[in-house]
Amino acid sequence: MKKEKFYITTAIAYTSHKPHIGNTYDPVLADTIARYKRMMGFDVFFLTGSDEHGQKIEECANAHGLNPKEYVDVVAAEIKSVWDCMNTGYDRFIRTTDPDHEMVIKKIFKKLYDQGDIYKGVYQGKYCVPCEAFFTSSQLKDGKCPDCGREVTDASEEAYFLRLGKYQDRLMEYYNSNPDFFKPDSRRAEMVNNFLKPGLSDLCVSRTSFKWGIPVEFDPKHVTYVWLDALSNYITGIGYDPDGSSPLFHKYWPADLHVIGKDIVRFHTIYWPIILMALDLPLPKQVLGHPWVLVGDDKMSKSKGNVLYADDLARHFGVDAVRYYLLSEIPFAQDGTITYESLIAKYNSDLANTLGNLVNRSITMANKYFEGRVTKPEAPADSDKDLISAADETVKNYIRFMDAYHTAEAADTVMEFARRCNKYIDETTPWILAKSDDTLPRLNQVLYNLIEGIRILGILLKPFMPSTAENILGQINAPEDKTTMDSVTAGFGKVDGYTVGTPVPLFARIEAEKLLKDIAAETADEGEQQSKPENVAFLDTIGIEDFAKVDLRVARIIDCEPIKKAKKLLKLTLDDGSATPRTVCSGIAQWYQPAELKGRSVILVANLKPAVLCGVESQGMILAADDGEDVRVIFTDEIAPGSKVR
Repeated sequence: MKKEKFYITTAIAYTSHKPHIGNTYDPVLADTIARYKRMMGFDVFFLTGSDEHGQKIEECANAHGLNPKEYVDVVAAEIKSVWDCMNTGYDRFIRTTDPDHEMVIKKIFKKLYDQGDIYKGVYQGKYCVPCEAFFTSSQLKDGKCPDCGREVTDASEEAYFLRLGKYQDRLMEYYNSNPDFFKPDSRRAEMVNNFLKPGLSDLCVSRTSFKWGIPVEFDPKHVTYVWLDALSNYITGIGYDPDGSSPLFHKYWPADLHVIGKDIVRFHTIYWPIILMALDLPLPKQVLGHPWVLVGDDKMSKSKGNVLYADDLARHFGVDAVRYYLLSEIPFAQDGTITYESLIAKYNSDLANTLGNLVNRSITMANKYFEGRVTKPEAPADSDKDLISAADETVKNYIRFMDAYHTAEAADTVMEFARRCNKYIDETTPWILAKSDDTLPRLNQVLYNLIEGIRILGILLKPFMPSTAENILGQINAPEDKTTMDSVTAGFGKVDGYTVGTPVPLFARIEAEKLLKDIAAETADEGEQQSKPENVAFLDTIGIEDFAKVDLRVARIIDCEPIKKAKKLLKLTLDDGSATPRTVCSGIAQWYQPAELKGRSVILVANLKPAVLCGVESQGMILAADDGEDVRVIFTDEIAPGSKVR
């Protein structure tokens, strides 16, 4: 019998830096859904990968003294390593620098241009470098990027555009006829009210201000804009080609589910469907815009020092424990949170005390009282019917939640059944039943029910904790044909008997105070090791007489404005304590808005030889720190202008 197909993708990870635990939620969630679908009999293809072009990548590579390809090779390998560490069973890890992808992107661009869906023009507006996204002024939030909250810069350059308005009505019709296209449903109202109702502006799909991208073949000074490049991986990754696609593409497209973060829903539910319409391809069936993983109440940020990485967490807690936490603690429609403290609490409560304790106790008793062999009773006792009913209800609820991708509710349902099994031990008191030969048949019945419950738990946990699930099923020596989803939907008590193995603890209880101290010490050591930015060569040593030649002064910014035709420069007017204000050009426009700087005091290199930058004479420079990703000006607000820095 032919299996029903299920094609699932994740947003491909941007290769500007190592992915943190929030980035890792994408592939873990998608992997869990893919594993579940395979258990339910689907023919699954799971695509993930890395997004490797764009201005930010070019800048990061330059900051590390590497060419862009060298840089993305390193980071892409790191991303893949993290995905592998988290036991994600993808079918392909696509890179947007893969030759087959680049070749097809060139063809897609040409096809859309030839049919009039792409045209050449000039872009003028706001641009967010970290998001690689353009915005109109009305789309900004408090003057900043509506997606990431960072500063935007003025942009003006020749570019090619995709005609979005041409397909707007057709897209709205698709929304109306496919109410399940958005998950959660709240994302739909946001797209309609914020973007479709005001009217879609045509999408910039090429850039000329940087070179790191896939060239437009018929106009080589242009490179393909990252979103046309990146989004198209969902079709190039399974063999789409305008000149003739592969059997794999025809088998799996359209995608059944795109798993993405809520911050890129717009790209996947407006721009991507329109690209597909222009290519005359079917649209994806569903987009799941999951919430963010926060650290406490904050987004993860290097500048805040609160970034957590999946491989580090896995060293302390184990891969399956980290997977379980993400899948059980991140709600379907609201942001979730992770801290070391909450992870420890969840680990001890659910995994060590509830699940681990149940498995260990039950197998130990089977070995102690029956040399590991328990047989199926002829009929359940009346006092067992509540446990059996709970097992059947657990399976039904689990399927209902997993079909809707509500993994947190599904995990809670499974763990609630584990708690019910532990309660059953207290209700039946096996240790008392073991004291009399007359009650040994009842003891066998109790232990059979417990091992059968553990089998069901092991099967339901396969998508969440693959290694742990196999460990559980291995410890009870569950027959192979009774480790499938069909075997649990068939009902409780379908195994004739069990010969269990030697119990091996699944999760040792964590001493919270000790582990937190170890993590704090490790973090401190890493902080010392990383105090010097990677790949930054220090200059030759100088004497004190050389340093004394540099005149560092405190200066207050009394005015600040952008410099026309200079995307990176701001013109600062400084009070340096002298009678005449000083003008300095600073390349910080990407990170600061003029309003943020007015009234702040900075450190000025006062005796630097003047230089003309974009038609403005710069009389010095200000000090700032650059870690390769972010730039922070050094402020000295409480010190009077003109004060010497020693």
